[in-house]
Amino acid sequence: MRIGFKTELNPNNRQRSSFARHAGIARHAWNWGLGITLGILEHNKTNPDNKIKFPTGIDLHKWLVALVKPENQWYYESSKSAPQNALRNLALAWRRCFKKISKQPRFKKKGRDDSFTLDGSIKLEPFRVKLPRIGWVRTFERLPHNIKPKSVTVSRKADRWFVSLSFETSPDLTPKTVDVVGVDLGVKSLATLSTSEVFEGAKSYRKLESKLSRLQWLNRRKLMGSANWKKAQLKIAKLHQKIANIRKDTLHKLTTYLAKNHSRIVIENLNVKGLMANRKLAKAICDMGFYEFRRQLEYKCELYGSELIVVSRWEPSTKRCSNCGHLKEMMPLQARVYHCQKCGFQCDRDLNAARNLAALAGSLPVSAYGSDSADTSEMK
Repeated sequence: MRIGFKTELNPNNRQRSSFARHAGIARHAWNWGLGITLGILEHNKTNPDNKIKFPTGIDLHKWLVALVKPENQWYYESSKSAPQNALRNLALAWRRCFKKISKQPRFKKKGRDDSFTLDGSIKLEPFRVKLPRIGWVRTFERLPHNIKPKSVTVSRKADRWFVSLSFETSPDLTPKTVDVVGVDLGVKSLATLSTSEVFEGAKSYRKLESKLSRLQWLNRRKLMGSANWKKAQLKIAKLHQKIANIRKDTLHKLTTYLAKNHSRIVIENLNVKGLMANRKLAKAICDMGFYEFRRQLEYKCELYGSELIVVSRWEPSTKRCSNCGHLKEMMPLQARVYHCQKCGFQCDRDLNAARNLAALAGSLPVSAYGSDSADTSEMK
């Protein structure tokens, strides 16, 4: 299977300047190519009898070399693969747009999601990576040096630079201690397992919300583009990155534990977008990271030899009694204890739902996805 690896770089000042220059060239090529393609689409729309063939990534790169590079000599100060891969990614974005998979690509802005992709002579050693036209760059983390990646992507978050690459690896089949486990996600606790284990969420945004609000309040009257405004923006970006890192760390630890120690994992196919429509729960749902939890669990189950079963979102796991199977008509969110009127069984509502999910492992096929719409009242 193919997995991705991303780690932080430890560049010096010269390398930081080179990173920024490569990212600027990639952004310029993207915006130039996007302007050309938008002009062609507009021309074909207004002149249906004299249409121009929509260019591929190779066509755009040929035009860039012939028209743009001679007039902008600073293109030659960086690797040629940076603008080439930017136009290749633009062509891919347009293909996804035409197939209705994603929205129309947009123009990029300096300082927002700066990144570039390099290919060619790339070498890896335990604590450094060699990039074309940049040289050896140190890393804080040990790299998988026994692989030879064809390309790497360098990106910036706040004032930190990261390198990401993908490579083929064989699954690491770990011994499993539990056969089946049901996982119920919620806003009070991140996850409740059918084995009675409860994992609390990091709730990093809630803990640092006041500090973030203070930084944004102090930045309210600074002149946009000034030195003080840039310093304040950097502080805000760093805090946002810290909040995201705390959340991802919690999710990585939980999903790794589940995939390594459980043979079959049963979760619900939650409609996160629909749940976010509830303005009273939207902030708490964002702070937990439901989508990221499922994304990590999917590839880790494949990596560690586990089976992921996704139950339809219409399965009434919260309303059903895990002891006798009786189905309640209503189970409001404020009721934290499930009380069965038929058999008298009492249990925490999240634990009851997790046990119901575990019981479905043998009766449902793998990835029993539900429909795209959801009833937001079924939030755990």
